[in-house]
Amino acid sequence: MKKLVAAFLATTALAAPAFAGGHGGITEFRIGILGGENAQDRLNNQECLRKRTEDLLGVETKLFAPADYDGVIQGLLGGTIDMAWLGASSYAKIYLEDPESVTPVLVKVNVDGGYGYHSIGFARKDSGVTSLQDLQGKTFGFGDPNSTSGYLIPSIEIPGITGASMESGDYFGEVKFTGGHEQTIVAVNNGDVDGGVTWADGLGNWEDGYNSGALRKAVDAGLVDMNDLVEIWKSKPIPEGPVVLRTALPTDVQVKMTGLMASLKTVDPDCAYNVFAGDAQGVMPITHDAYVSIVEARKASQ
Repeated sequence: MKKLVAAFLATTALAAPAFAGGHGGITEFRIGILGGENAQDRLNNQECLRKRTEDLLGVETKLFAPADYDGVIQGLLGGTIDMAWLGASSYAKIYLEDPESVTPVLVKVNVDGGYGYHSIGFARKDSGVTSLQDLQGKTFGFGDPNSTSGYLIPSIEIPGITGASMESGDYFGEVKFTGGHEQTIVAVNNGDVDGGVTWADGLGNWEDGYNSGALRKAVDAGLVDMNDLVEIWKSKPIPEGPVVLRTALPTDVQVKMTGLMASLKTVDPDCAYNVFAGDAQGVMPITHDAYVSIVEARKASQ
């Protein structure tokens, strides 16, 4: 990881001043933030990245936290968002609509050196629900239709366990979309739904919300006590989604932003913790090839 960061730093010359008037003629840079927690928390957690980007590029940098995943997806497709950390399913949707619109450049590396994570099914401990079988006829919460762990992967794997579709009334009494990972966690914790799914790296301790992911962010925010929750299902490993840049950006902007994200864990660990939703080793280069299976799964689900 240190060698990777050093290579990026050497390539991008992060200490060099930005060109007058902005790089390659750009006048602003726009960072999209997928849903997962409330909008203000998303903006607060990524303000450090906004400021570092603005200092690096020498142009006004703005954060965008749309209400749903599709807001970021459409922003990247339409050219109104320049960079985002996407889930694999969101990247797949963009690729299927316009394979040339964005370029995957980096992926978060977990503390164990891998870049996989899991969709985690969970319920309140006092509900008596300990498995998917206990949820038959009850309410199940999903985050967003464009979420990998919050819908796509569960919609593929869970029917293989239940033998039924994900439609309300088929196996689960009702299937609800909560709007995002944080909303699902809060809904389960408050008893508004009987069970739900979210994402986590699956590393570390359950009581901490694992090392990174939506559960860890909820614990850090004081929204839940993991001792009140129980894990009822865990997916197979899912490839972590990529940091993408709009392909039409000037090359020097793409190079410098890749370098900034690659060096973030080293130069500002607290910022990296916020941006990457918990503890991580850092990032590493990634290409489209890592997401071919997710693209095919997304295509098959359409």
